[in-house]
Amino acid sequence: MDIPLNLQVSGLLQQAIEAAQAAGDLPAFEIPTIKVDRPKFKEQGDYASGISLSLARPGKKAPLQIAGIILKHLPHADFIDHIEVIKPGFVNIFLAPAWLKNQVGQIIEAGSRHGWVNIGKGERVQVEFVSANPTGPLTIGSARNAVYGDTLARVYEAAGYDVQREYYVNDLGSKVRKMGRTLLTHYAGALGRSIRMPEEFYPGVFLEDLGRQIAGEYGSTYLDMPEKEAVHELGEIGIRRTLAAIEASLSEVNIKLDNWFSERSLYEDGTFERVFDMLKEKGYIFEKDNATWFKASAFGLEQDAVVIRSAEVIPEPDARPTYLASDIAYVWNKIVDRNFSKAVYVWGADHQGDKPRVLAAMQALGLDPARVEIILYQLVTLLRDGQEVRMSKSSGEYVTMTDVVHEVGADALRFMLISASHDQHINFDLGLVLKQSSENPVFYVQYAHARICSILRKAEEEGYQVGSGSDFEKLYDPAELELIKKMVQLPEIVSQAVRDYSPHYLPHFAQDLAATFHLFYRDCRVIDADAPELTSARLGLVNAARIALANTLDLMGMTAPERM
Repeated sequence: MDIPLNLQVSGLLQQAIEAAQAAGDLPAFEIPTIKVDRPKFKEQGDYASGISLSLARPGKKAPLQIAGIILKHLPHADFIDHIEVIKPGFVNIFLAPAWLKNQVGQIIEAGSRHGWVNIGKGERVQVEFVSANPTGPLTIGSARNAVYGDTLARVYEAAGYDVQREYYVNDLGSKVRKMGRTLLTHYAGALGRSIRMPEEFYPGVFLEDLGRQIAGEYGSTYLDMPEKEAVHELGEIGIRRTLAAIEASLSEVNIKLDNWFSERSLYEDGTFERVFDMLKEKGYIFEKDNATWFKASAFGLEQDAVVIRSAEVIPEPDARPTYLASDIAYVWNKIVDRNFSKAVYVWGADHQGDKPRVLAAMQALGLDPARVEIILYQLVTLLRDGQEVRMSKSSGEYVTMTDVVHEVGADALRFMLISASHDQHINFDLGLVLKQSSENPVFYVQYAHARICSILRKAEEEGYQVGSGSDFEKLYDPAELELIKKMVQLPEIVSQAVRDYSPHYLPHFAQDLAATFHLFYRDCRVIDADAPELTSARLGLVNAARIALANTLDLMGMTAPERM
């Protein structure tokens, strides 16, 4: 399906209004965006629009009268059975049963592509996510970033976009030295040499273990060289080893990145210098308090922002650029040098103050801020037996993503971390996702898929063929039609998830689809030796449900188990 059904309905209403204007039944006016919803109650149809109410003033007629005019000019569509206009002017659209039945074969034919749409038309989009400082393993907080970003990239791909997944590596300046000094202390200790831990260091057992590993591999190599050189070398090793550990952790939850972008490269290839000079020429860079500032206030922000810190405060030149300095060069690299049509950033909520500065810098550089979307996600609270699992990254006490995966599995982790909108806090109950009951949404959805596979296996064992050649006109029960209506929503879910940057629509849809299937299975006998044609049609319907549910699970990066 190139265009989701709700957008097709919206398009028909647009055509009807334009035709009414051309015929003189409505005056000329700019047609607003036509919103089409799925009503809460079945008697209100499968789709509904209140566009007539919005057109009352420009159309100079009562909403009910406008709705009638729209209905008069509405083009024919084979998926529409009938339309009802109700007070005060809502247009309620009912899907045609014959069209719905035909969709079963269409879903089976589409297979793994069911749910895919082509609204992106190959447009290049980058989703940059995770991007945690490579100073330790991914925590459960970073896991939310990872799962959200990867799932968003998956729905972008399903919507017809050319997607790149990127990790931005903070490998510049003081972070590398801090890593090197921390490792030098642990490394020396492993070799029986006591070196005092610096005031600023990265805590946690991960770097303690890494220090011991390096000692085992290199012996006293880094104790036999000048300390500054040893700190540099160990910092580089630490960054590389940590990134390798992060990549392995991401692989455990079915995430593979296309590109690992080095912050350092923005300075080595001259990008920062070029962008800095542009801003300076435009008058948006100035000196104050021995530091270099960006004039963010010229774009409505309350305060200007430092881009290069004072040499009197920060002696090392590579540590003077602020995060904003790199962010400005990085956004130029994405939008201009690599020419992505859209660049999506996934940041923690603590970056709320950074977002407007990046967008202001884009305006200063003459770039369209609409080409960037910065998503700020909220925190995750881990619960065990109703009690919060305490964490503090600053003290090295944290729960890693790998810890949780090894306890509850990658599927449960992914499902739970996209179960709420990115701007909502998540309570992740470890006990809940281990329950094998309907209370556990992960189990509920995956069990539905396994149950479907069990039905199909039983049918094949009894000699039935499961294919798309069935006569789906034999389907008649309301529960069958409701199941089809639910399955054909998947393209809409994909489209809406991209539109709203909201992959959390997927787990909710998966639960609805599973529940709709269970109701169908309760009300309709699938295998009936006395009704072979109906059995064949219902087996086709069950197979289509398997495809729809498996594709939804795949979009969430989860497995679709055949047995549980």
